[in-house]
Amino acid sequence: MPEPHTDPKRLLLAWGLVLLGVMAIAIFVGRYPKPYGMAPALLLEDTLAQRLVLNLRLPRLLVALLLGSTLSACGLTMQMIFRNPLVEPGFLGVSQGAAFGAAVSILWLGRHPLIMELTATFFGLGGLALTYLLARRLRYGGWVLRLVLAGIAISALFSAGVGVLKYIADPLTQLPEITFWLLGGLWSVGWEDFFYVLPFAALGLVTSLLMRWRLNLLSLNDAAAFSLGASLTRERLILLVAIVTATAAITSLSGIIGWVGLIIPHIARRLAGVSAHRSLPAAMLLGGIFTVFCDTLARTLFPGEIPLGIITSLLGALMFAYLMMSTGMKLRKH
Repeated sequence: MPEPHTDPKRLLLAWGLVLLGVMAIAIFVGRYPKPYGMAPALLLEDTLAQRLVLNLRLPRLLVALLLGSTLSACGLTMQMIFRNPLVEPGFLGVSQGAAFGAAVSILWLGRHPLIMELTATFFGLGGLALTYLLARRLRYGGWVLRLVLAGIAISALFSAGVGVLKYIADPLTQLPEITFWLLGGLWSVGWEDFFYVLPFAALGLVTSLLMRWRLNLLSLNDAAAFSLGASLTRERLILLVAIVTATAAITSLSGIIGWVGLIIPHIARRLAGVSAHRSLPAAMLLGGIFTVFCDTLARTLFPGEIPLGIITSLLGALMFAYLMMSTGMKLRKH
């Protein structure tokens, strides 16, 4: 993939302005006072519109921004660390582990946002730990291949666990709640939820940004990276724990949101180049734009809200198919 000739600072600034524009438009798009939007001047005279924007739409937009940025950063980080362009945040059992933790919380611990977040994060990190331990016991292939195989196995175990919890859940109350959570959505998000998830998301995003220069080394083969001074195990572990913690926390709030962590890193590398010091910030910005756009569609297309996971899967699959059919689409082998 050729490096772009556009000034990367100008490119990132342009995408940042696009993100601000999309969020500014999304603030006024909705079903009040009439379908598909309100006039900005209405905020100056309508108390209900002010409460709607400040207490419902604004925190939801900020959570959507964190969601898209975190999933995209996690996807790009994992794709570079494991040198596999088809890796995404659920790769190491994280998403399914978080889903299992959220289902446990719904059944036995309560629906409080903090309890769900801590439970989902605990099981998401547990999925990472189990994947790592299982990979160390395998005796087939190299380390990256062993992690791939272990991640598939652990994800399947947690998926089976979620199936068992759905089977024993109360069909009138708990089962619909688990089902809708697994579809993904931000319909109940408020300021309290935003401030619960913000520290975890900030930890993952800031850590990955600060270490994006090292990420280029970690994407090389082990011998080359070691010869250039990279501490492979320690640096990979720091990045994975930080980004997995952020992903598990945001997943506990949003449910399973697919395709964002897979397709956005590809687009970011195609537009900004393969170097992490450009592609990682680009992926965060593009992920935020994509998720805010999808969430706005989810809550405005019909009177009944569409689960966000359905919108991201639909658009993400179409974008992936287009990129794969495009003559300019090339997957770089690190």
